[in-house]
Amino acid sequence: MKNIRNFCIIAHIDHGKSTLADRLLDFTKSVTERERKEQLLDTMDLERERGITIKSHAIQMVYNYKGEDFVFNLIDTPGHVDFSYEVSRSIAACEGALLIVDAAQSIQAQTISNLYLALENDLEIIPVLNKVDLLSASPDEVTDDIVDLIGCHREDVIRASAKNGTGIEEILNAIVERIPPPKGDPDAPLRALVFDSVYNPFRGIETYFRVFDGSIKKGQQIKFVATGKNYSADEVGTLKLVQFPKKEIKAGDVGYLITGIKNAKEVKVGDTITDAENPTKNTVAGFEEVKPMVFAGIYPVETDEYEELRSAMEKLQLNDASLVFAPESSAALGFGFRCGFLGMLHLEIIQERLEREFDMVVITTVPNVSYNAFTLKDRDTAIIVSNPTDLPEPSYLDRVEEPFIKASIITKSGYVGPVMSLCIEKRGQITNQTYLTQDRVELSFDMPLAEIVFDFYDRLKTVSKGYASFDYSPIGMRKSKLVKVDLLLNGNSVDALSALLHADNAYDIGKRICEKLKELIPRQQFDIPIQAAIGAKIIARETVKALRKDVTAKCYGGDISRKRKLLEKQKKGKKRMRQVGNVEIPQEAFMAVLKLND
Repeated sequence: MKNIRNFCIIAHIDHGKSTLADRLLDFTKSVTERERKEQLLDTMDLERERGITIKSHAIQMVYNYKGEDFVFNLIDTPGHVDFSYEVSRSIAACEGALLIVDAAQSIQAQTISNLYLALENDLEIIPVLNKVDLLSASPDEVTDDIVDLIGCHREDVIRASAKNGTGIEEILNAIVERIPPPKGDPDAPLRALVFDSVYNPFRGIETYFRVFDGSIKKGQQIKFVATGKNYSADEVGTLKLVQFPKKEIKAGDVGYLITGIKNAKEVKVGDTITDAENPTKNTVAGFEEVKPMVFAGIYPVETDEYEELRSAMEKLQLNDASLVFAPESSAALGFGFRCGFLGMLHLEIIQERLEREFDMVVITTVPNVSYNAFTLKDRDTAIIVSNPTDLPEPSYLDRVEEPFIKASIITKSGYVGPVMSLCIEKRGQITNQTYLTQDRVELSFDMPLAEIVFDFYDRLKTVSKGYASFDYSPIGMRKSKLVKVDLLLNGNSVDALSALLHADNAYDIGKRICEKLKELIPRQQFDIPIQAAIGAKIIARETVKALRKDVTAKCYGGDISRKRKLLEKQKKGKKRMRQVGNVEIPQEAFMAVLKLND
């Protein structure tokens, strides 16, 4: 065990984690010339197209240090705030972390957030200053920032350039010297933590684990503690670029396990694997339960594909444990699922993955957050409202509480004004303003989570010319003045389009939604009124005009009353048509609310 090092790479988005991981693999000769490519560990097409890491990826390397071979288990993690759950799981399986900071962009919000995650788990931090070769880099100033943040010595910060391969050997040496070897008892009963899993259509579920005590052998009878079920370890091995089967994985090491499990519900990320005959007494403290921030309904376009969608969601949940879903039904869309996501990018990625990996075309409803409602009958018991249709009638309602977050925004001092006005527009209250350096400011706000769900991140990047970075943490529920805005099409309420909004913004947003829907809903043979209502009060209205057929074309010449009679007859027909008429809603309409500012 003394020759094993488990570490992860943490950083803000786009600070060069994946490129550094590529260089470490090259330097340790873990990949051949033929296998080399950019973003080697990012296996999804989506990751390559967008240039971001979505999933954390584990890989094993062997490094010779002073004539002795060391086994490195590296986990490359995502940098976007929406995938911070992936980072927390990777950290639970490691003893050390490489903290990467871009020499041109300095410390960003997610850098600090990930650093705190690592420190909570008592990880050894190795600070690395990346991209020192850039003309815009200011290595000395950023080194000072890192020293202030971590409290290390200046000489502890390793200067590197993942693009050029500078400083890679120093990083590998530091991993051996500074990161402690894993602790654990090789002779104790098996105790291993499941930190990831993936569905393989041919072999069932592949489980990725880290052994803390004992060892796991091929053919051994093992038990998953959370589900209490026993299985046989058909294959165990280590994770190189391809899977590398072995007879045994010992304490301190990371590996994969194939048991032939086909049912996605039987594997839970964060679970403990132990020996079936001699189980361990103390399970591994997994990671905290995921707290979804954004809720949206996902429905199949064809209602008879509901079961296929359920199976696809279960397989996706295996690979992405932060996805939470429960069945629900809607009068407009039939049967589907209410899903919880960590943010809007997460929602977008899940929708893309359902389409690409499982050929499921889905309709996504307007995202919202979950609220607590209290009725006049019982003012102490909260009703959790994650769908606007669950909100009790206004006459029974005592109060509604909405989730608030503490937002931390780091930006250049020149953009403080626009950033502050954006946050105040989003009902934010400034709580702190700290100058990290002469040119960089950290702003702290208390804001409602619902306000940052839609377009906040994009607008923040726009007003700060891309310089602001953003991170948030929940701070609990607060009382708020919320109203439910219903949308009526042709007099019928469409439950999938209703939304919970703050009373001050309800009129404005209701009006804009009506205008947007007027553009998106196709014209029919009759007038379609689009109305936004709070309870029985209509607050906005637009009308999609009817397609008019020229019935008077055959009346040429003669008395005008003949034309009038025909038009009156047409009017009656249109009225009758409207009473039984069904309005078809295109898929774009359900996401119209997200694009109100376009």
